[in-house]
Amino acid sequence: MRYQSFQLDDDVLKATDDMKLWKNEKGLVEITKDALAVGVTLDSKRCGYVFHGVGRLLIDTIVETDKGAVGSPVEKELDTPFLMLGKLDDAEKHLDAAEKKDFQKLGYDDQQQFISKGEELLDLFFENSEGEHKHSRMHIGKGFIFAFPNDSKLDILVTKGSKIVYTATDMVFVSKGDEVVLTSHGDVVVSRPGKSVFITNGHSRIR
Repeated sequence: MRYQSFQLDDDVLKATDDMKLWKNEKGLVEITKDALAVGVTLDSKRCGYVFHGVGRLLIDTIVETDKGAVGSPVEKELDTPFLMLGKLDDAEKHLDAAEKKDFQKLGYDDQQQFISKGEELLDLFFENSEGEHKHSRMHIGKGFIFAFPNDSKLDILVTKGSKIVYTATDMVFVSKGDEVVLTSHGDVVVSRPGKSVFITNGHSRIR
């Protein structure tokens, strides 16, 4: 394992209620009741969870310009294990011990099988570089990092206050206040109040 002082708990929990893991005016990540959850600790302190259940990811990645809207929203069902790093307020009020039937409902024989799946996800998240590991350590407590499996890769959502960075196999979206950058299929749109720049096939247009 490459994530060093990041560890998973020995016990698996389940959601007793629907849970909104992150939400702001641009989107949300939520998981429904009965989802499995195993805690992630950093230096023996809770810093996140691996979840698996029925969930949803929504991000408004539409870029509004004075000539119209560009792009389309991200809407994904979350039905495979995903990672959340960040402080989840009052999480203990919505989580309780999981039972054997809870694991079987999601295709696991027991809690160790789910924990092993969580360890594989952490390995995948941290396998790129030590630099990514350091970035994650600094981000804990200041915002959220989500990692969603997408075939053999991960789609990553990083949030801090009103700032959003979302990277997927086919797009990059960055939003901070009224400034937005969208890269998709080789095209780039940069939008700020009063000005928008489009770059398509190496050619730029200013609106």
